[in-house]
Amino acid sequence: MTTAVLEPRAGRRCHNPLNSLHAAHYFSPDLGRELAAIGVTHPRAVNFAVRSAALGPVGPGAVTAAFYNYKHELVAEHVPAVWRTAAPERVLAARVRAVDATLRRLLGEEAVASDEMAEAARLALRATEACSRAARPLYSAHADLPVPQEPHLAFWHAATLLREHRGDGHLAALMSAGLDGLEALVTHTATGRGMTPPWVFTTRGWTRQEWDAAVGRLRERGLLDADGELTEQGVALRDEIEAETDRLDRAPYEHLGAEDVRRLTELAIGFARTAAAAGAYPADLIGKR
Repeated sequence: MTTAVLEPRAGRRCHNPLNSLHAAHYFSPDLGRELAAIGVTHPRAVNFAVRSAALGPVGPGAVTAAFYNYKHELVAEHVPAVWRTAAPERVLAARVRAVDATLRRLLGEEAVASDEMAEAARLALRATEACSRAARPLYSAHADLPVPQEPHLAFWHAATLLREHRGDGHLAALMSAGLDGLEALVTHTATGRGMTPPWVFTTRGWTRQEWDAAVGRLRERGLLDADGELTEQGVALRDEIEAETDRLDRAPYEHLGAEDVRRLTELAIGFARTAAAAGAYPADLIGKR
């Protein structure tokens, strides 16, 4: 029997819909409702709390380091104050409740209870068996959390592990390329796939002046042209970053195997499209300047 060879970008193609499904709860009213019930009401505090709670009651420095592209002063406005309102354990429990409600609402009860969901959970969890903890703080912290019993929550948990595993590796690639957090956002937006500047200013804490200064630095490096578009050198650098991220994130998908990676990708795309059609993501989130 011949084993199919994993294609170079197979992991990236699988990760993308998994990441979309993971991220849906950040935009969900269910998350705000569940966090408000335990006293956390500011949208930025909600975001910092739910993603960093697995790390424990850490301070702003740890969160800024792990998140990479948020302005430290914004983080410090909410961390560690949020832990005095709700301990990380309470935040994590509220997050699971929000994810449960969000997936049931976006995907429907039939999909949540389907054989396909159970299959997706099984495949995604098997992929996580080959994830590495070394130099991956967000992945490693989430890997310490118990796997939920219900298939849709187990699938979301596995998607979260795979997302944070790739994300931690991506930060290493960005650092190696000499891009700070804001420069990473600017260059990603210039690809046409990143967040729009208003979303960056609102959610990451950067100002227009700081954005423009980052653009200037990138122009001096020859990465952006006068119109703020990626130059040939800029495109090449972003391609190198993604290729290095693929390399650092290859183990889970090699462990799963080419055929099962294709199947997991197929299942994840189906669920992600259903979620998107149900209005999971803000219409103005992604786009050019």
